[in-house]
Amino acid sequence: MELDFEQCYRALASRDDRFDGFFVTAVRTTGIYCRPSCPALTPKRGNVTFLPSAAAAQRDGYRACLRCRPDAAPGSPEWNVRADVVARAVRLIADGVVDRTGVPGLADRLGYTERHLNRMLTAELGAGPIALARAQRAQTARVLIETTTLGLAEVAFASGFGSVRQFNDTIREIYGKAPSELRSRAKPATGALTLRLPYRSPLHAEALLDFLGARAIDGVDERTKDTYTRVLNLPHGAATAALTPFPGHVRAELTLTDVRDLAPAVSRCRRLFDLDADPEAVNEALAADPALTETVEKDPGVRVPGAVDGFEIAVRAVVGQQISVAAAKRVLAKIVTAAGGAGFPSADRVSALPDDAFAMPGARKATLRALATAVAEGLQLDGGSDRDEVREALLALPGIGPWTADYIALRALGDPDVFLPTDLGVRRGAKALGLPDDPKKLAAHAERWRPWRSYATIRLWRHA
Repeated sequence: MELDFEQCYRALASRDDRFDGFFVTAVRTTGIYCRPSCPALTPKRGNVTFLPSAAAAQRDGYRACLRCRPDAAPGSPEWNVRADVVARAVRLIADGVVDRTGVPGLADRLGYTERHLNRMLTAELGAGPIALARAQRAQTARVLIETTTLGLAEVAFASGFGSVRQFNDTIREIYGKAPSELRSRAKPATGALTLRLPYRSPLHAEALLDFLGARAIDGVDERTKDTYTRVLNLPHGAATAALTPFPGHVRAELTLTDVRDLAPAVSRCRRLFDLDADPEAVNEALAADPALTETVEKDPGVRVPGAVDGFEIAVRAVVGQQISVAAAKRVLAKIVTAAGGAGFPSADRVSALPDDAFAMPGARKATLRALATAVAEGLQLDGGSDRDEVREALLALPGIGPWTADYIALRALGDPDVFLPTDLGVRRGAKALGLPDDPKKLAAHAERWRPWRSYATIRLWRHA
């Protein structure tokens, strides 16, 4: 990836946290790499180089700054926008796929050879999948060292390292301190893990909480004042996440069955609240339309609520066809209760439910069963999937049309450029803002909102 030195240096000199996650600053004289907003003295131009990722800096022998924590910066919003192989790989690595299945599993999921995948990632990020996963493991290990009372050997294996020696060597190399020294810097907490998930301001927290709270299902999720709490189904067991927005970060209280699930839990919570977005870019593009200028200026930083479970979003979409949000909640609550009530059921469990668990017409029952079967047989509904292939597979299922497939793309796949012109709420919101409510005319008008039509969709829903 080509980084413009002058642009990067100006961002570094301004200490603007909006650039955190886009690149890291490696300082040759100290051997340390930082995020652009690091409060330390700005290094001289001749002493710095700019790299596209923390993994690239670590590969070149730089240590992470213990002051600005560059490994804990928001992720680059580029990976939200892009749908190519590299972006999908980055999202899957963040979800812990390499730790669970290795590079062969990642390559198989993406449909490329390991060699070609390594070549593509290195060209874009300055590091291959092993180095990127290693950087993430080090970050996970640091969080566990500083916030839990787990023994260091337990931390090593929980964060994905193959041996204690590998863990010790990596922590020393990246942070310049032994694991025991990092632990002495903080008072470990007991019980739930409490983390700070940073984001680029502004963030319209109320819009997120309103959207998710209005769709909360008993036994799955709930909103209480300024906190959204939900059950997560993670690779090694169930977990609970309580997310509370604060200026500059979201406080996440995670209760995990297995601490090996920390990385995927963090990744999914970030996707749920769209914390890696670039709100300034979105606001600028949407505010250029006079019809949206006032709402953008009044409510900046509206995000697209994402997903922690793509199958859950797909079921919500099917159930929500042609009925109100309140009615859909009642139907979904019955399905959850019939399946046991501890979080949203898996595709296998939904397939096994009796007909009386589905309070809906027979055709829609058949659609849900076909969807559950497809997911159980391998259809992946997450950020690592090819958006076009998923849409084609969904449209091939009985009872799933463009609205349902696009809603799934918007929330489960994280596509930032989805528009739903036939949606009743979208049309009502458009009319309230003086836009045409005819689907064809509205779709034509929405072309000017690319590549952020998903964000415009959320705003129109808010005005419905």
